[in-house]
Amino acid sequence: MNLSDAIDDMRDPAAAERLSSMIERYQPLPGIPDEFIGADGKPRDMWMRYLNALTNLGSEEIGRRFAAADRHIRDTGVFYRSYGEAKERIWPLSHLPLLIEAREWTSIARGVEQRAELLERIVADVYGEGRLISAGDLPAAAVVGSPDFLHPLHGVSPAGGKFLQFLAVDLGRGPDGRWWVLGDRAQAPSGAGYALANRLVLSRAFPALYRDMNVERLAPFFHAFRVGLSTLADRSDPRICLWTPGPLNETYFEQAYLARYLGFILVEGGDLTMRDGKIHIRTIAGLKRADVLWRRIDGDYADPIELNSQSRLGVAGLVESVREGGVVLANALGSGVLESPAILSFMPKLCRKILGEDLLIPNIATWWCGQRAERAQVLQRLDELAVAGAYGNPVLRFPQNQPVVAGLLSAEERARLVGFIEERGVDYVGQEVVNLSTTPVWIEDRLTPRPFVLRVYAARTKDGWSVMPGGFCRISDRADARAVSMGSGVQSADVWVLDEKPVEMVTLLPTNDTARIRRLMGNLPSRAADNLFWLGRYLERVEATLRLVRCLAGRMVNTDAETGAAGLTVSKVVSLIVSWHAAPKSKARDLLTLCAIALHGEDEYGSALCLMRDARRAASFIRERLSSDTWKLIDDLDRSLGAARKPVRSEVEASEQADAALRVIAAISGLAQENMNRGAGWRLFDIGRRVERAINSSRFARMFAGPAAPFDDLEVLLELVDSQITYRSRYLMGVELNTVRDMVMLDPFNPRSVAFQVDRLDEHLEGLPVLSDDGMLEKPRRQVVKLRAEVTTAVAADLDAERLLQLEKQLLDLADSIASRYFLQGPHNARADRWTGLA
Repeated sequence: MNLSDAIDDMRDPAAAERLSSMIERYQPLPGIPDEFIGADGKPRDMWMRYLNALTNLGSEEIGRRFAAADRHIRDTGVFYRSYGEAKERIWPLSHLPLLIEAREWTSIARGVEQRAELLERIVADVYGEGRLISAGDLPAAAVVGSPDFLHPLHGVSPAGGKFLQFLAVDLGRGPDGRWWVLGDRAQAPSGAGYALANRLVLSRAFPALYRDMNVERLAPFFHAFRVGLSTLADRSDPRICLWTPGPLNETYFEQAYLARYLGFILVEGGDLTMRDGKIHIRTIAGLKRADVLWRRIDGDYADPIELNSQSRLGVAGLVESVREGGVVLANALGSGVLESPAILSFMPKLCRKILGEDLLIPNIATWWCGQRAERAQVLQRLDELAVAGAYGNPVLRFPQNQPVVAGLLSAEERARLVGFIEERGVDYVGQEVVNLSTTPVWIEDRLTPRPFVLRVYAARTKDGWSVMPGGFCRISDRADARAVSMGSGVQSADVWVLDEKPVEMVTLLPTNDTARIRRLMGNLPSRAADNLFWLGRYLERVEATLRLVRCLAGRMVNTDAETGAAGLTVSKVVSLIVSWHAAPKSKARDLLTLCAIALHGEDEYGSALCLMRDARRAASFIRERLSSDTWKLIDDLDRSLGAARKPVRSEVEASEQADAALRVIAAISGLAQENMNRGAGWRLFDIGRRVERAINSSRFARMFAGPAAPFDDLEVLLELVDSQITYRSRYLMGVELNTVRDMVMLDPFNPRSVAFQVDRLDEHLEGLPVLSDDGMLEKPRRQVVKLRAEVTTAVAADLDAERLLQLEKQLLDLADSIASRYFLQGPHNARADRWTGLA
């Protein structure tokens, strides 16, 4: 399809004019290959088909769909972090995909498969017989000089006999239009989860376009990978885990996303322990064996005993377990040695030596300066080369893994670099300068060329290597970029491999023949249980603070009567807000400011905003266990409370803002009740809410239901526990102390009472797994049974301040016992006597 034919085929003249103008204004970078413009100087057919369909939508519709894509990213919480940052960044997705024809992709896939097999042979030899080093094909210094070479793993054959199960290759086009390998990722390749997220966003924004372009699906690749990992285990129904460095890792979102998509358990090092030569997960039901770990931490940090003693991410004894074949690691420890540019320089030679053929996709030319002749050549041609760290180490003042174009250095910097290379050449490589090929991006309603790097993934399956039809594309914001890493201004693009015929719909859902019916989700890791419990508690604390603010705002009109009952009631509400550290004591007389701080204060850890941030933090640690709707509500409430520290100009505004936030809290609670599977995760989340609500209600009652409590105090108490309507429908004679106490504390039919919370706590704890089959009640259950009996037999008239304080302390002790039993510091580290499927 040429340009004139494409425009003639368009039904809308306005769309045809837009397409023509768009192409005429597109200016490829001189001398650099472009994905849009072919070697003949004309737009490629696949891009013409794509732009034809896109522009036929019309400018307004295109804008709406782009906005919908951006909104979906924000609503579902797709984020990343730049290295060294704690702040989350919204995922920057380019609105246009990178298009690759199936015929071209076939050659790419063959080259990546060849490279995967070559890398497997190299790493197996490095940690095995060492023939390549003995024969002089691979210098020993190039291997052992890498910090990723792990000597304790030498001679250790991984479970299953293979070192690599999942790897990535970074590609770019060279000046001749061919694809070139820029680097290998064999340690813990990132980006596959973001590639999935990119696909989901764009396919939802443009479903018809996605279908009509015959885009190859990603699901078969991940299905084959999952099955491949399963076959490596020595049990028929293995427990597969994705091992994450934790929520502060730059790519934590994609790790959680992949765990959910593939049905793996997301674990951190603290969730794992080694017993009897095998790796186990600490769960609320005791230790459960982990058969396969797909790791996303660097190998050096995997075991603080035999590897990096400073590591807090690893598992003590993991290397011993690997030696004994007690766990499958994907990828094997030590495989990061393959990523060093020093190894890259030997790949062409090693391919001919090992596979008896040339590389199908060549490397960028690389010379390791640890060899005399290569070092001399690099120094001689220094001004026309880029210099990089041979093992990812920084060059001069530049960041790690960033090559430095020597010709752009100052005379002083150049002299320093020459000195470093001459003194310790093993730490450097010289590489040909790479001008990355470009792809069109959508900037201000026009197409603009930008350099990109394509990361392609290969997974070992039961039938050999499989290559993902697509990949992870990073696009620079600079036209002259020679390297691209995710940071400010960089975008990612979905990668569409276009088949010539319609693509079969494929899903990761099992078939009737392969599915084993399972109604519960497996065992709940103690870390996840901890965060679910505290998510519930934090949300309940937010609600209590919001109810106090709303209550205070509704009574501010009566604050002039400081000596009357109304004034005393208001002072008690203020006292609670101050004692809960929702606002400072210095603002106790400025009620409007007090409300504003209690709602939006950043310096008071008991404010609604700070508590909501604590809740969001707990939720972020268990992101793979929360629905997108739940996460959206949590994120919306966090942003709403923190949006520019909303001004509170009147008591009406304070009440309205508290009301709006309470509605979101109610929506979160509703989703939990209606959508969460009734397993241990839901129980722990609801236990957190119930125990915190009972504690807060006891505190409210102690403050407002004392002897001779005035009418206003009792009215406030009913409001704070959201029981006014229930009370008035039941008691027609008005507000009276003992009836209010009974409804707030002892009424098992009132869903806001302490008795109701205790009943639910007893039911939840009874439904959680136990560590022993001896028939004895565990401590939290003993405590809640005793507490339930006391509340059930209590009489409202006897609930004085001392008794209420005693109940509050019992509830706090119960919360501590639950934490000690079910979370990481507790006795659950012991082995459970029986298997239980709760989670």
